Amino acid sequence: MNFFHYEVPPTAGLPLHLSDFFPSAHSLEEKLSQFIGTHNVQIECSATSALVVALTSLKNLSPKKKVIISAYTCPWVPIAIIHCGLMPVVCDSNKEHFDFNLKKLESILNDDILAIIPTHLAGKIADVKKILPLAKRNNIYVIEDAAQALGARIKNQSVGLLGDIGVFSLGVGKGLSIFAGGLIVAKNKKLFSHIQKTSAAMVSNNYLLELKRAIELFFYYIFYRPSLLRIVFGIKLRHHLKKHDFIKAVGDDCSFKFPIHRVGYYRKQIGANAFDRLNTFLSINRKKAIARMKALEKIKNLKVVTSKHAHETWPFIVLLIPSEKMRDQIIQDLWPKSLGAGRLFIESISNYSYLKPYFEKKDLPAGKDFAARAMIISNSPWLTDKHFSKIYRILNSHIAKA
Repeated sequence: MNFFHYEVPPTAGLPLHLSDFFPSAHSLEEKLSQFIGTHNVQIECSATSALVVALTSLKNLSPKKKVIISAYTCPWVPIAIIHCGLMPVVCDSNKEHFDFNLKKLESILNDDILAIIPTHLAGKIADVKKILPLAKRNNIYVIEDAAQALGARIKNQSVGLLGDIGVFSLGVGKGLSIFAGGLIVAKNKKLFSHIQKTSAAMVSNNYLLELKRAIELFFYYIFYRPSLLRIVFGIKLRHHLKKHDFIKAVGDDCSFKFPIHRVGYYRKQIGANAFDRLNTFLSINRKKAIARMKALEKIKNLKVVTSKHAHETWPFIVLLIPSEKMRDQIIQDLWPKSLGAGRLFIESISNYSYLKPYFEKKDLPAGKDFAARAMIISNSPWLTDKHFSKIYRILNSHIAKA
């Protein structure tokens, strides 16, 4: 087996430089504040932990118990809700999109809804502005899940600042990474002060785990390159694919036991150094993704999921294939080939076996259809034009047969 086989990661993570591990003159919070456009920035140890802190803060302000999420979203979102002793309520998405179906959203609003969580999936923008009047009318908070969308904007405003609270990820593959990290923002100073107090009360230091994360971040620097990624990612991926364990292949085997601890000063210093390359990285990736999107749109009956009138980020490109059967055939051809093509979330959110007991049974046709037909193509800098051409030919040959 060739351990140094070229491997494209499924998402466009910002690679680290050795110089990032030396002291920084500025804090990560300062740089993120300027980038996002608010002084109200709180770093946590993961996006899940950030969401737990945000929800706990709101829970302390209101007796309401339910939180609405979309039918196609990350499993960590309902896990955070359940962790807080709250109840996730699923609303079906729009046809061929991950965003809420507004009519269905309005129909399930009631006096026990604490928050609505729209998701900016894959750097694409959820239509938060249409949700805000409904939320305000019913005294409901809006938490933007922007885990995959650091750098995405509507006009000149960052996502995460449209609703009451925004949550971002600083995890592996999310653009800027401190290996495992999250970020909370809130435009309202009083609410943000409450979030800070909640975090101070519930989040403690775990020096051993923080040391482990710092070591993992150094190994990320070493192995996050196409010549070595196979060792830590590719071999395990193909092992799961051979077993047809797609949930483990994409990392959807989430656990209700996850760490909540204070992020150390050193990892934040590394992130502050790497941050200086983020804008350029996102800009180059955006231009490349838009060019490839235009090429993909020439394939008849292939849909590229995007958001109009928005400044998106492109960690990967989301495609909708005409049918589940065809999607599976394409995936069978592409996923094992080290090309960064694969699937995002395997199921619509209420279909995961470990989450089913927490949801009321509902018909969610749009969310199920999206999960059944969606696939992704990496937008990593390491996906060359030659790689993309190979993916394009395989997509075109399968869809042309339909």
